[in-house]
Amino acid sequence: MNPTRMLSAYDLGSTGKMDLRRLLLAIATASSLTAVVCGNMVFEVHNKLKGREDRSLAAMRAHDARRHGRLLSDIDLELGGNGQPSETGLYFAKIGIGTPSKDYYVQVDTGSDILWVNCVGCDNCPRKSDLGIKLSLYDPKSSSTGDLVMCDEGFCTSTYNGPLQGCRPNVQCLYNVVYGDGSSTTGYFVKDYVQLDQVTGNLQTSSTNGSVIFGCGDKQSGELGSSSEALDGILGFGQANSSMLSQLASSGKVKKIFAHCLDSINGGGIFAIGDVVQPKVNTTPLVPDQPHYNVIMKEVEVGGDVLPLPTDVFDGGDAKGTIIDSGTTLAYLPNEVYKQLMNAIMAKQPGLKLHTVEDQFSCFQFAESVDDKFPVVKFHFAGSLTLTVYPHDYLFQIREDAWCFGWMNSGVQSKDGKDMTLLGDLVLSNKLVLYDLETQTIGWTEYNCSSSIKVKDDNGAVYSVGAHELSSSTTLVMGQVFPVLSLFVYMLHSLL
Repeated sequence: MNPTRMLSAYDLGSTGKMDLRRLLLAIATASSLTAVVCGNMVFEVHNKLKGREDRSLAAMRAHDARRHGRLLSDIDLELGGNGQPSETGLYFAKIGIGTPSKDYYVQVDTGSDILWVNCVGCDNCPRKSDLGIKLSLYDPKSSSTGDLVMCDEGFCTSTYNGPLQGCRPNVQCLYNVVYGDGSSTTGYFVKDYVQLDQVTGNLQTSSTNGSVIFGCGDKQSGELGSSSEALDGILGFGQANSSMLSQLASSGKVKKIFAHCLDSINGGGIFAIGDVVQPKVNTTPLVPDQPHYNVIMKEVEVGGDVLPLPTDVFDGGDAKGTIIDSGTTLAYLPNEVYKQLMNAIMAKQPGLKLHTVEDQFSCFQFAESVDDKFPVVKFHFAGSLTLTVYPHDYLFQIREDAWCFGWMNSGVQSKDGKDMTLLGDLVLSNKLVLYDLETQTIGWTEYNCSSSIKVKDDNGAVYSVGAHELSSSTTLVMGQVFPVLSLFVYMLHSLL
């Protein structure tokens, strides 16, 4: 059966992955983890690429090309990883699944919807990870609360927008997710308990659980079967009804609100599901009827000067508005925006000599403080919301005296040449980003992601949730190639 496109995603092409792998750039970093708070619950989250001393630009680009009952109080989810392209390039969490509960490490991705983990009997599933974590295979038969999901059940028919052709009693509900670089995961849906850390006091949690339908992967291809950056699966935080967040919210267990604070300095950060009351954030409306978190960008300012851009420049391609995605490492801008932005930045450093690496990365030698010599960039959105990006955010260091720009030309990167605007961890780090799906708004504010936030439960109690650090045991050797871009490309679900 031809695959049915369930999640419209962004396609920056598959060529970047191979090109980037040819570039070896050494980068030293320490590994760390952070706390994620769901609702009023917390997940342990790690940075998938954090702790790797050697990172390639190709890896970064390749990572992006692969993309995307009782009300539980706040959930604290421990985070790990680092959004810096020269470090881990993404964030991952530790969650418990099944009865008895077993730990699984999954990438946290706001650009996709379903939760899936590798399962027993999987073909080409990684057995080890260079991230210093122990991989596990989920077995629904070993969990007393695990059940298969059949094709005639409501979850399956709603996920595929109607009854599936050929569906018969006792036939499993299957899934197939294909990413833009050709990597894919195939399997079947199961239902089991996901263990969460419920916030019960200031910097205190207790274990709780919620019943969730998720993918049980039995075949992986491409990079999903590689051990270099292997995880147990992906935890999507998209808006679809198939996401873990939507399922928990529909059962009355959490509010459909979550926030993350990704720490690029120390790694990890905070990820919370629930009502965040401190810090306060300004918000902008989400563009309706979009599969991702799209917002309306109004203008771009470089060093205090607004760029003279066409009024419709941010509405190119299939996507409407600007996509906000924690699963992507870099920042992708339409051709006209990219050119004007780079020209305005370079005007502040007219003597700087750029070197193009892998036909896409602009790098240079520089021994001084980049924050003192390069301009601040500001993105202005509807609702008077501004995203401030400092030089140390949009530039990443590949060695002591060498830097590269994290801005990418989406018109050049995409397969069809269409422009799009997508902002990833490079510009979202060190900010508290709040996704309120109940009011269909998103907002952010600059914040110390190594500190704590305050969340309010359904009874009005307010508690502090602190950052967690999940440290990786691995340290990479200089010169290794490591893919660090996120999964943010075409995602297809199909009945096999």
